[in-house]
Amino acid sequence: MTMTTKRDYYEVLGLGRNATTDDVKKAYRNLALKYHPDRVSTDKKKEAEERFKEVSEAYEVLIDANKRANYDQFGHAGVEGAFKQGDFTWQDFHHFDDLKDIFGEFDLSDLFRGFGVGGNIFGDVFGTQSTSRRSGARRGSDLEYNSEIDFEEAAFGAEKTITIPRHENCEECGGTGAKAGSKKERCHSCGGRGQISSSNGFFSIVRTCDRCGGEGSIIKTPCPHCSGRGIIRVKRSIKVKVPAGIDSDMRLRVQGEGEAGERGGRRGDLYVLITVRPHEIFERHDFDIFCEVPINFVTAVFGGEIEIPALECKIKMKIPPGTQGGRIFRLKGKGIARLHESSRGDQLVRVQIDVPTDLTQEQKKILRDFAAITGEESGPLSKSFLEKMRRMFK
Repeated sequence: MTMTTKRDYYEVLGLGRNATTDDVKKAYRNLALKYHPDRVSTDKKKEAEERFKEVSEAYEVLIDANKRANYDQFGHAGVEGAFKQGDFTWQDFHHFDDLKDIFGEFDLSDLFRGFGVGGNIFGDVFGTQSTSRRSGARRGSDLEYNSEIDFEEAAFGAEKTITIPRHENCEECGGTGAKAGSKKERCHSCGGRGQISSSNGFFSIVRTCDRCGGEGSIIKTPCPHCSGRGIIRVKRSIKVKVPAGIDSDMRLRVQGEGEAGERGGRRGDLYVLITVRPHEIFERHDFDIFCEVPINFVTAVFGGEIEIPALECKIKMKIPPGTQGGRIFRLKGKGIARLHESSRGDQLVRVQIDVPTDLTQEQKKILRDFAAITGEESGPLSKSFLEKMRRMFK
């Protein structure tokens, strides 16, 4: 069983470890030209392909600062993750723009044509389709809309109707930009390709057609409604389903409700940024809600049943005898609906003793007699608190 070992990337490019970025580009340019199919004999094309892949793998690592640092520290093991299972494929090559810096503006399919893989290394080796530079269908841009909703709408969900300005295909011309009854004509300068190429040695120099701007077609009679653009700006009302449990700063994605695409491209998406208005009574803590409820002194002492607010309606809550101010009661399942779940959070109720301020003389006398009987003339403070005060001022 034979094992193949990858060569050192610096060795592949003929560089030292202190090579600069310019050194890497220069070495790659020279080697790429050396192994171009037009410069090797037919019997050496397979070897040239393998060598070109080897130098391109080395270039992919050494031209990238992060990959190079990992390679310098850990060797080939440090960049295995960058090439899936450790084997470089042309789908991993990310520096097509760098190739333009190295070779100038050219048609990559012409440069690499002839490696013996279907006559087109760009489609068969690089894993992409060889296409003209003419722009095709383009997806529309995404839109963002800020929406305020009520506390209850966030808790239980709602359906909102929002109005947004956006671009849509012109109905008069169907998005073509040409006046009704006319149509786009093929550009005679580029033959409908959208680009003009010329030969410069073994390079194919390609530039965008000046006459049609890369479209491949021209509009002789523009649509008067959209001035030949094919799109117009309108206002649209869109229904948005707000899920129960949503909170402020969350975003809803409404697929296909963004800007219109160009040349038959699909619409972008609409993102709705949610802001929940504060509630007069409740505070939200995750999926729980919190509120404070006043109770009178008599109810706190003897207990009773009080009516408190909840999200849906008013509900009854029992107060046990001897309830202290500040005590928190938990009502299960009375809070916010959990996102994409059937359960709900809880409602937390903190009771506060409502101290009366308009007592009659008779009521005041009764309270003073009560304080005297219990030995708490200074007020109904707990023994533990009084003991702490004594130690503090000792």
